[in-house]
Amino acid sequence: MVGIPSPFGTSDDDLFDPYGAFVPENVPEPGRFLAGHDVLTGRDHLAFHRLTRELFEERTVYDMTFGYNLARLNLDQRHSDAGYRYAVERGGDDAVATDESVLRAAFTPTTPFCPQSHTLTTGSFRAWNGLSERHEYDLVRVRVDPMHNRAGEINERLRGLEETYLETGEIPAESANDTESNPLAEAVDDEESVPETPF
Repeated sequence: MVGIPSPFGTSDDDLFDPYGAFVPENVPEPGRFLAGHDVLTGRDHLAFHRLTRELFEERTVYDMTFGYNLARLNLDQRHSDAGYRYAVERGGDDAVATDESVLRAAFTPTTPFCPQSHTLTTGSFRAWNGLSERHEYDLVRVRVDPMHNRAGEINERLRGLEETYLETGEIPAESANDTESNPLAEAVDDEESVPETPF
């Protein structure tokens, strides 16, 4: 496939790592949510992330700022500290299991003010757990990195989704909170548009 020409003299393909390569310097550090657990690297990371790409495509978990499947953010060399890292849960104070049935997924957005972080992490939770027959985990726990200015609020909502899923075995129906995005969008009329600035 031929890359898309760029005004900066490089092709679109040159800006992304291939899905078959694990490049540690181009993925975020695991962070606090994954600390003390078995962080996926190399082939293990690649295998789950390839599946993630498929699930996100099926459930349309897209970063609307960049216009691509959210799984591609891990490969975007322009945002080498953004994307998902994964770890198999190994117990702990807030763990729900002490075996290999739970995977933790930590999302680092491109900026501390990314307005899509709640929507993207909620969509990720729904994709991984709503299509759980496609992977080996009984639960994929999702959190946004504490660097985000609304991490506490977002993670509390994600915990609520997780608790409902564990209690009922069902993914809760989508609510208005699931699809919230840029708060500026609520302040404009339908005929106006919000500028598309990268977050």
